[in-house]
Amino acid sequence: MRVYLVQHGIPEPEEVNPQRPLSKEGREEVKSVAEFLRRAGINVSVVMHSGKLRAKETAMIFADRLQVEEVHETDGLKPLDEPSIWAERLKDIQRDTMLVGHLPHLEKLASLLIVGAPDRRIVAFRQGGVVCIEKDGDGWAVRWAVIPEIVKEFSEI
Repeated sequence: MRVYLVQHGIPEPEEVNPQRPLSKEGREEVKSVAEFLRRAGINVSVVMHSGKLRAKETAMIFADRLQVEEVHETDGLKPLDEPSIWAERLKDIQRDTMLVGHLPHLEKLASLLIVGAPDRRIVAFRQGGVVCIEKDGDGWAVRWAVIPEIVKEFSEI
C-alpha cells in the first residue's frame, strides 16, 4: 500500500487574502505535478485534505487530474496536529491514499512512519510536491518524491 504525502501548493500571502487560497503560481505548479503523476500512471483511491482552503484546492486539482472520485476533508492533517493520529490510522488502510496537508505535520508524519521518530527530519517537503511512501512488511520506506522544479525540468527536455 502506498501513501502519497502532498504539501499544499503555494498560497496567497495572508495580507492579500486571510483565507490563503492557492496563488496563480501555486495552482500552476500543482497542476503540472498532478499531470506528471497522471502521465506516470499513478492511481489513488482516495484524496483527503485538512480542510484549509489551500489544501482543499490542492486536493481537488490532484483528484481531477488523477480521476479520483473520493475526496474529502478529514481531521488530523493540520499543521500542528499530532502525527501519531495518521500513523495509527494508516495501519488499517489497505488502499493507495493521498493526504494533502501542511508543515510541520507532514514532515513529522513521514519521519514517524519511516524511522519511528517524528522529530528527526528525514524528508524535505516542498509546496506542491509529493512524497510517496510504501508499506513494506511491517515498516514504511520512501519510494520516490516529485517537486515542481523536477517536473518543470523534465518537461523542458
